[in-house]
Amino acid sequence: MSFLTKAMRLGPTLIGYRLARIGLLPAPRPINITFSVTHACQSLCKTCNIGLKHRQHPERVKNELKIDEIEKMFKSIGKTYFFNISGGEPFLRRDLPEIVRLALKYLKPAIIHTPTNALTPEIIEKQTLKILKIIEEESPGTHFTIKPSFDAVGKKHDVIRGVEGNWEKLIETLDRLKKLRKDHPNLYVGVGTVISNFSIKHLKETVAYAKTLDVDSYISEVAEQRSEMSNLTDDITPGADAYEEAIRFFQDETREQMKTLPLLSRVTMSIRLVYYDLVIRILREKRQIIPCYAGISNVHINAYGDLWPCAILAYDDSMGNIRDFDYDFGRLWHSTRARKVRAHVNDDTCACHCPLANQSYSNILLHAPSMIRVFKNIFWSKK
Repeated sequence: MSFLTKAMRLGPTLIGYRLARIGLLPAPRPINITFSVTHACQSLCKTCNIGLKHRQHPERVKNELKIDEIEKMFKSIGKTYFFNISGGEPFLRRDLPEIVRLALKYLKPAIIHTPTNALTPEIIEKQTLKILKIIEEESPGTHFTIKPSFDAVGKKHDVIRGVEGNWEKLIETLDRLKKLRKDHPNLYVGVGTVISNFSIKHLKETVAYAKTLDVDSYISEVAEQRSEMSNLTDDITPGADAYEEAIRFFQDETREQMKTLPLLSRVTMSIRLVYYDLVIRILREKRQIIPCYAGISNVHINAYGDLWPCAILAYDDSMGNIRDFDYDFGRLWHSTRARKVRAHVNDDTCACHCPLANQSYSNILLHAPSMIRVFKNIFWSKK
């Protein structure tokens, strides 16, 4: 099935999500699935404590979902559109290519995306090549995007990521991936910056350097306090004024880049431009600016089988564990607990608000005024 054909599935599903949010329909299956394949990680990032927790409790890896459990779970989920692989560090799972094969077989996504800390260039290259060959055999229309983390230039990157030598390995990883891209058009190589209190002062330098990397995309998201990352007491999120000053520069660079891109890429980048404006308002007004569809359009599954509406609420508002429902996603998705969590997220009076990028993109697709701004950026922005 071609990428365009899969994209055409979105229309009726998006209508179903809107009806589900106002209580007229049970929640359809999610269009965007994030699966943290492992919580193992070698990084000690200043914005995330997953790597630290892994070092403190390495034995927890033994309790992660095994490949046969993953197959049962994927089979019960059915078709989706976006499949986001997350971690920890995803490439620490040796069976990552097999997980992708199962996703292609049962979820049939149009886009598969994974980040990486870029600390194991040779392994990342080998695993990516295996994944690309599986995609070419099983689903040639599926796009595979990989986004190494890029928080600053040189030693400053190492300080933020907590591992000496990470910068050199990042550059090596990008070089290896770009070589693969020449022979595999389904591969899209990007970089991503987490804008935090540690990286924001270097952002102009970081953006300038990104132009030299010959990558397909360069995106940013704001650092957040997430239950998933065990960083709820860490001062990592920039204030609204500081973020706005930094992101306006980033937006100007994005608009300039859009001028030479094909339409599909311009649509994607335009959504990000709307997202950046949304983040400013959320940080400043401390409320959910547009309706949130967490737990309806999106779901996050952690390495142990817990279903979360999002990575922000995570452990604090789990819908339940897939193992307790005999890997029957539908039964868990429509369980009493899942409905309660969904009602909490959908309550416009609740204090829940965040600029989580993955969820915000879906929220934008489901919000007509935001989509008008998306198309305005594409067709009527200043050249």
